[in-house]
Amino acid sequence: MSFRSYDRTVDADGMPGMTLENIARACEGTYVGSEALYRECITGIEIDSRKVSRGCLFVPIKGARVDGHDFIPQVMEQGAMATLTERPLKDAKGPYILVDSTTDALKAIAAFYRRNLDIKVVGITGSVGKTSTKEMIASVLEQKFEVLKTAGNFNNEIGLPLTIFQIRRKHEVAVLEMGISDFGEMSRLAKMANPDICVITNIGLCHLENLGTRDGILKAKTESFDYLTPNGIAVLNGDDDKLCTKQLVNEKPPVFYGMGSTSKCESGLNNQIYLSDIENLGFEGNKALFHTPAGDFEAWVKIPGEHNLYNAMAAAAVGLELGLTLDEIKAGIETGKTIAGRTNFLHLGDVTVIDDCYNANPVSMAASLDVLSYGNGRTIAVLGDMGELGAEEEKLHREVGKVVGEKKIAVLFAAGKLAREYVEGAKEAEPLCDTHYYENLEAMLPELLSFVKPGDNILVKASHFMDFPQVVKNLESTFAEQC
Repeated sequence: MSFRSYDRTVDADGMPGMTLENIARACEGTYVGSEALYRECITGIEIDSRKVSRGCLFVPIKGARVDGHDFIPQVMEQGAMATLTERPLKDAKGPYILVDSTTDALKAIAAFYRRNLDIKVVGITGSVGKTSTKEMIASVLEQKFEVLKTAGNFNNEIGLPLTIFQIRRKHEVAVLEMGISDFGEMSRLAKMANPDICVITNIGLCHLENLGTRDGILKAKTESFDYLTPNGIAVLNGDDDKLCTKQLVNEKPPVFYGMGSTSKCESGLNNQIYLSDIENLGFEGNKALFHTPAGDFEAWVKIPGEHNLYNAMAAAAVGLELGLTLDEIKAGIETGKTIAGRTNFLHLGDVTVIDDCYNANPVSMAASLDVLSYGNGRTIAVLGDMGELGAEEEKLHREVGKVVGEKKIAVLFAAGKLAREYVEGAKEAEPLCDTHYYENLEAMLPELLSFVKPGDNILVKASHFMDFPQVVKNLESTFAEQC
């Protein structure tokens, strides 16, 4: 890893080129403090005072309840090299950089750091499947490279810079997830990430309160194209009717992937990565023949659901762009895993729980119900409200309910203000569906726990504000002794 501008001082345990001088320049701040430390490299950047260690730069953030500025004396005692601040400090115990906004400064410093690192960056966005696609891409790239990937939900305007600050000289590729809910956010995220490869999984129905329509979502997501590196490439889902209209991205054709050899657009663009000979193995996933410009290979995607085949195709496309062999790509696909809250299978004795409760929108709901439908034994969908769907929220909940019925899910437990629409939709599509409605999680939980029996397959899914991880936690504690 090389640092291409400003001072090149590098501490062995620190961040290349991240001297206090360079940081002050990057965020247009005013440095106050010791000249002796002005050209010293920091060892890291933290916004949580509890995590500050010796040599760190502390960035105090003003929250709704807590102002990080209140902890500046504490972090300096803990050994922080310096701090940012929005106000001059009296009796400062160490150097500080005065800025107008610490959150804006955080993003400016991240953009500076990223642009001066000799590393490939894969930026991932989309309405559904960002995290699972990120995990699959990282699994493939780890067959050849030292990879840093977004941890947890660190994909917003605070989380993304903190992820970027984790990059060190050993890393060769960073796989960064970018999540938005409004116009302009993607521009700010992509400016920091400056991706060499931009992956967009799909344009679905989420954040409609702010983005209005799928065309609005497309516009917001594709703001990322403005910040691709000069030789950057877009990798897009050719089966998405909105994405496949992007025949050129910054005057270069994107790499399309999809189920068939041609996209679903009227133009009939070729999908460079596509599948054939798909064998559905139920909860064990799918086997398929992958067709690529470099040749064909068979792989077993061990995470069930058609959407995970798309994730694998995206990973294959990125792997080829970064020079992996077909054998390396196959190995990465076959070792790909999920994480908690995203189609994560929990085997609790004879009860199988699909923990997919991190978040929800109509597209991801349909995909998860498709996975549940593969279960051998009784299938139970435990669904809560979806948020940020705008004026058509009732209609969209009812349509998800119809999917429950169409997929012949045996039982529906629904909780929330809008969840009654799930029941109406399920009954409309399949009158024999056994439905149970509750106004809230607390009313539903005891009845669900007494209803479940050995052999059941249970999907747990809702938007984050519904706190459905509590459902998973209670299922685990109730049935753990059967394991």
